Amino acid sequence: MTSDTALRAVPARPAGRKDSPRRWAPRLWALPPVALLALFFLYPLALVVRQSLRPDTGGTSLQPYADVFASEAFRHALWTTVWLALAATAGCLVLGFLLALVIAFVPFPGAKAVARFIDVYLSFPSFLITLALLFLYGGTGVVGSFQFLTTPWGVLLAEVTYFTPFVMRPLLAAFAQLDTAQLEAAGSLGARAPRIVRRVILPEALPALAAGGSLVLVLCLNEFGIVLFTGAKGVTTLPMLVYGKAILESDYPGACAVAVVNVLISVGLYGLYRVVSRRAGA
Repeated sequence: MTSDTALRAVPARPAGRKDSPRRWAPRLWALPPVALLALFFLYPLALVVRQSLRPDTGGTSLQPYADVFASEAFRHALWTTVWLALAATAGCLVLGFLLALVIAFVPFPGAKAVARFIDVYLSFPSFLITLALLFLYGGTGVVGSFQFLTTPWGVLLAEVTYFTPFVMRPLLAAFAQLDTAQLEAAGSLGARAPRIVRRVILPEALPALAAGGSLVLVLCLNEFGIVLFTGAKGVTTLPMLVYGKAILESDYPGACAVAVVNVLISVGLYGLYRVVSRRAGA
């Protein structure tokens, strides 16, 4: 047997064994952030879930959930949370789309400054906008006293005012990528502005609208500061119900049960958005 034949007879070492340390390296680097995520986010959430399964009578049961679902306060808070979130999201989508159109396509002095201010506006706390509305339209407001601020419509106005820039930001980014040659071609063919918006701009803006709208919907579902600072009578959302049960009633199992339901709704809506956006190619 020649030396070449002998070399061919020796089985080659699998490439995977030699590269196995390199293959495990990314997983090892991922361990620290995963551990931090579990410690600071998943562990507190697990404590909330565990507390929601421990009624005051002792033991482990689903009784706190049964008590919560059977209460009229929970059903009222759930309905209020859902309709406020949906209405605020719809208002933000319409208003944000119109304002983004003006900033992106209507030339006026200071358009770039306004667009940059939107980025700064996103860092403002929600209660700051609510206080500003109260200073303007509250009982001793600058403009005058408008009692609707302490109603659900006042909460809706504050949420639309605060969350509209969250829709405008992705829209402005999408409009910046839009080919202006399409707009010029449509205009040269005699299309008017409403038709150009409907047939050219809106299809390109749909992924950005979906992203901004889904973000606003989730944020409105979990909004607490706006409802608290408006002092709206009879407006109890799920976060406010959690606050009331935990702080005012000392019903910690019930508060944790409502919090778990709120988290499940938010995660479910986010998962639905991901499925729809993936199918739409957003």
